[in-house]
Amino acid sequence: QGYMKEFGTHMMAWAPLAEGRNNFFTNPVLEAIGKKYGKSVAQVALRWLIQRDVIIIPKSVHVERMQQNIDIFDFDLSQDDMAAIAGLDTKQSLFFDHHAPEVVKMFMGWK
Repeated sequence: QGYMKEFGTHMMAWAPLAEGRNNFFTNPVLEAIGKKYGKSVAQVALRWLIQRDVIIIPKSVHVERMQQNIDIFDFDLSQDDMAAIAGLDTKQSLFFDHHAPEVVKMFMGWK
């Protein structure tokens, strides 16, 4: 992210809520932080990304969730909360193994 910033570009979270995978919406760390601020797990996660200058594009077909997704600008996560959330990173994608040959072939459009 620091390297990208040097060139005036930004990271974008194309699935900022991990499509709910890996029990995302019931994560105890995110739930506890959400209770502290009176926010949902999704709002905490989106706020964490915003505070890190990551572009977010959350999607939902539910109006109430769309409203929640935009209602993230009335609070700031503390540095301790930011660190606790960062500590959840497993350094592995929930979607693809970007080092697997078949995935690389798919992204490159190779047969």
